[in-house]
Amino acid sequence: MNHHGKHPRKSPNGILRHRQGTPIHATAHHKRGIMAQFSRIRGAGIGAVAAFMAVLGPGLLAGLSDDDPAGITTYSILGADFGYRLLWIIPASTLLLIQFHLMAVRIGAATGKGFAGIIRAHWGRNWGYVAAVGLLFANFGTICAEYAGIAAACGLVGIPAWMSAPIACVLISAMVVFGSFYRVERILLIISSTLALYIVAAILAAPDWQAVWTNALVPNFPESTAGWIAIAAALGTTLAPWGLAFIQSYAVDKKITVANLRWEKVDVVIGSVLTGVIGMAIAIACAATLYRSGIRITDAGDAALALQPLAGRFATILFGAGLLGASLLAAAIVPLATAYTIAEGIGAPASLDLDSRHFQLFYAAFIGLSVAAASVVAIPGLPLIPMIYSSQVVNAVLLPLHVIALQLLASDKVLMGEAQSDRSTVIAGWISIVLVFACIAALTLSWLGGG
Repeated sequence: MNHHGKHPRKSPNGILRHRQGTPIHATAHHKRGIMAQFSRIRGAGIGAVAAFMAVLGPGLLAGLSDDDPAGITTYSILGADFGYRLLWIIPASTLLLIQFHLMAVRIGAATGKGFAGIIRAHWGRNWGYVAAVGLLFANFGTICAEYAGIAAACGLVGIPAWMSAPIACVLISAMVVFGSFYRVERILLIISSTLALYIVAAILAAPDWQAVWTNALVPNFPESTAGWIAIAAALGTTLAPWGLAFIQSYAVDKKITVANLRWEKVDVVIGSVLTGVIGMAIAIACAATLYRSGIRITDAGDAALALQPLAGRFATILFGAGLLGASLLAAAIVPLATAYTIAEGIGAPASLDLDSRHFQLFYAAFIGLSVAAASVVAIPGLPLIPMIYSSQVVNAVLLPLHVIALQLLASDKVLMGEAQSDRSTVIAGWISIVLVFACIAALTLSWLGGG
């Protein structure tokens, strides 16, 4: 029974709905007042700004967390190895990011379930287990990459990995487990603001802005296998499966409904565009300095150090501080995305407002993943590259499957009701999926051809 004493009704697919047609977010709990003040604002219908603030978060956090250490490394190599020539892939990937993030949020709002949860409800629990296990294997290497980014950023000022990674793990875990949804979200949004430092770094690099605009808008196809790999990597780091899973589960946790989608679209677009802008800034900074000087890099830490003799120590500090902020943000978001998926996949509660005084699988999964990744990074001399590389291969396999699942779910009339994808959205979705397949096929052929 609901708080009015009435029984909620079920839709044909078995998902509980209120009598007004709004889904009950069964996996989220209210013991600690999740977003209570914003819920009251939404209910009172107060102003456009208040309505936007009520839904702000999923789009920004899911988008900006794509600019994680793996993403920063990808964009840095794109600029350092190819100059301005391949900049166009970043705005192109940003358009796809907007499209699929909007689709994931719409599914979450219409069904009240995260990605693994709706897979389990719609296609059976076995497929829910498959979704959870697949994302777990793909995400663990990425979580290690986030803590490696923290270690690399702290290493710029002499702090060793065996110290920085565990301390970050303890602080992030305490924030997530003991903080309320609203407090956790506010801290993550503050951390995400550090990514603006990359825009300053790009300006300090004094790039050729005419070349930037031309190559950002006009596609230039690669002339080598390495170029195709760079394009596929840029697409993959922007459209990460964990990001698509996170935004859907997080929108459910924040109680986004179909009625809120008008404002949540603004949040998604802003978050995705900022992601693209920051990715462009990183690539531009490296193109204007490292490419011009013929310097090759292998990771974001290399990029920060290489900038010092070319753009000054201040640029190195900005790049390093941005790397630390991005790593801290993603070190919270990627384990959260995985914890949501694991809990939803087996039918357990999944919410940042669960009672932390008692055992919760959701929190246990988050802590376990964080501790394991920080421990791996803290081991001296351990080769992280094979693990991270393998996780990106799994991501490449999962991405087409994930976006196809989103497309099928969003097009299901019984499941989505009035939020079902219209004809133009369906056509645009399949076109984008074909592009994703083509890009991954190019990457596969490049690997086979280039060894």
